[in-house]
Amino acid sequence: MEAKKIKQAVKENYAKIAKENTSCCPACAPCVTDIIEQARAIGYSQAELKRIPSEAIMGLGCGNPTALANLKPGEVVLDLGAGAGIDVFLAANKVGGKGRVIGIDMTPEMIQRGKEIAKKNGYKNVEFKLGEIEILPVEDESIDVILSNCVINLSPDKLKTYKEAYRALKPKGRILISDLVAEGKLPKKIRESFDAWTGCIAGALDKNKYLKTIKQAGFKDVRVVHQASFYYQGMPKALRGKITSIKVKAYK
Repeated sequence: MEAKKIKQAVKENYAKIAKENTSCCPACAPCVTDIIEQARAIGYSQAELKRIPSEAIMGLGCGNPTALANLKPGEVVLDLGAGAGIDVFLAANKVGGKGRVIGIDMTPEMIQRGKEIAKKNGYKNVEFKLGEIEILPVEDESIDVILSNCVINLSPDKLKTYKEAYRALKPKGRILISDLVAEGKLPKKIRESFDAWTGCIAGALDKNKYLKTIKQAGFKDVRVVHQASFYYQGMPKALRGKITSIKVKAYK
């Protein structure tokens, strides 16, 4: 499948989610009507959700990367595929007024939503930028920590994405990525399905290949800090037991 067509399908899907203020991405979270319930299902605590604007909570993702990132006051954080900003605002609370959080997303509708939420709620240490994760609109060695939540698997070029992350990080900077990976190779029918791409499944690399890609980009001490079998109601039989949710930490 052509990378441009994949990106366009992903962009259209998430633009629709932003416009309709709904989330029904069964590959990212159980498809239920309560968005708070969706967010809790993928790892966010009730206490965390109460401390951020409710408009930023869309129930997307496959984990809570901020929970294991050990963010410190004053750090500069970059969120790849920020959406409406759930992880941006959680990170902003942790890095404080002397810190800064930048959310990158390729969907204009998501960026606009994030900016409006930040302005409405008085967040001065938050910035949303339109851009692709394969070509980050940030300077070299300007970031302390990079987060991403079930977004890198949407990229057709994961090595380029991780090389960009490496470029943007300061020396000794770190990444904490929540993502979906495959146990073995996915069926061709799935890999060539636009719906499976936008649903965070078709782009899932074999777990060992995924970790090797991060190392190939230059990162050191690459390790899985948490993993769990991934299942959602209605999952095709061909996928059952083949998808794993992981959180990966690594350093420049």
